[in-house]
Amino acid sequence: MDKQHAGISKFLSYVLRHQPEAIGLTLDSEGWADINTLIACAAKDSQHLDLTLIQSVVETSDKKRFAISEDGLRIRAVQGHSSSQVDIRYEEKVPPEFLYHGTATRFLDAIREQGLVAGSRQYVHLSADEATAVAVGQRHGKPVVLKIRALEMYQQGLVFHRAENGVWLSGGIPARFIED
Repeated sequence: MDKQHAGISKFLSYVLRHQPEAIGLTLDSEGWADINTLIACAAKDSQHLDLTLIQSVVETSDKKRFAISEDGLRIRAVQGHSSSQVDIRYEEKVPPEFLYHGTATRFLDAIREQGLVAGSRQYVHLSADEATAVAVGQRHGKPVVLKIRALEMYQQGLVFHRAENGVWLSGGIPARFIED
């Protein structure tokens, strides 16, 4: 992803995941925003977008953070929302035996005590592979990968979802299911 696309991706993450009101944008309950409205609101904030640029960012994003509706008129972030007005209805999924969570070593004591909590987000994000978890953990400091006994959790009644981009989601992970 080139520098311009990376900047647009960060802007879209900010307004579609966290602060749509910062540019006067309104999301529906599933997180969708009208693309033409997004373009107009972004322009008022001196951010120049057009449909081709938005489509290019969505298509070339290695993390697949965004989706465009089938009719091509709306866009949303596929997961990671901190806005309480967005509640995407993900289908419940049976997870694999293990999932992984990347974090920084400085958070380990709290995680061992409290488990993984969603914090300001709606879900804890998990990956199906360790390499992705390492990359996520590196964003926060010296990385550590936590191994989650996901299938065991599911068998005990805890719910998992999988976002469109392959990220696994859970409301929280009790400490007893975490290995480090």
